[in-house]
Amino acid sequence: MTTIAITGATGHLGGLALAAVTARGAQPVALARSPEKLGGGARAFDYTAPDVAALAGVDVLVLISSNDFNDRVGQHRRVIEAAKSAGVGRVIYTSILKGEASPLLLAQDHIATEAMLKASGLDHTILRNGWYLENYTENLAPVLANGAVIGSAGVGRISAAARADFAEAIAVTATTPGHEGAVYELAGDVGFTMAEYAAEVSRQTGRAIPYQDLPQDVYAGILIGAGLPEGFAHILADSDAKAADGALQDDSRTLSRLIGRPTTPLAQAVTQALAAR
Repeated sequence: MTTIAITGATGHLGGLALAAVTARGAQPVALARSPEKLGGGARAFDYTAPDVAALAGVDVLVLISSNDFNDRVGQHRRVIEAAKSAGVGRVIYTSILKGEASPLLLAQDHIATEAMLKASGLDHTILRNGWYLENYTENLAPVLANGAVIGSAGVGRISAAARADFAEAIAVTATTPGHEGAVYELAGDVGFTMAEYAAEVSRQTGRAIPYQDLPQDVYAGILIGAGLPEGFAHILADSDAKAADGALQDDSRTLSRLIGRPTTPLAQAVTQALAAR
């Protein structure tokens, strides 16, 4: 039986990937910086100093991209080197939509990681994930409190999907053959503008919640004022502004074909988020 290990297993995407792989009949190895949060069987694994021994016997390693914006490339390099030393058969990496063609500042670390994987000699599969619906629905509290959706995306369409959809793509590529060397552009089936997102929130709440499009620097300043670190705020504002030019749009429906079902609709994601409040 193929041994699959998943990094970042205590995170949102990693946890969903563990569940999705398990649902397909596999018994994945959970790798986490704090394995005690996951119970028995989980292995300690820190991107800053990955233990090669934790990868013993692993055939497929799912590398969930780090959320450390200070040294993400360095962390990924160390994980790839550990995988090579441990004799891992294949690495699945969660990259970003459009890869080297992406204009987003956020894409640079992913582009570098893809290049490292290609140079490593390891078999690999690259999952270029688009935006998560949760990037919006998990931030409904300030939207409802202030009565507006704000951003810098203009009328750009955003092909977002739920984390569970992307986790299912991880499960499919980890548990089925034929994905060696593949690069998948993954995104939601139906894109939406931020005005359409605001209209859906308005429809479901019965309130008039407009979308207010702002200059990129103004939006970044609001994010900083809300408590986000300055560097991260500028990355988010850059992503929004680039979305206005189509950086987060993809109409290929590769994700739904890969997982064998439609991706989660925006309306469903909003309904679930409102119900969870």
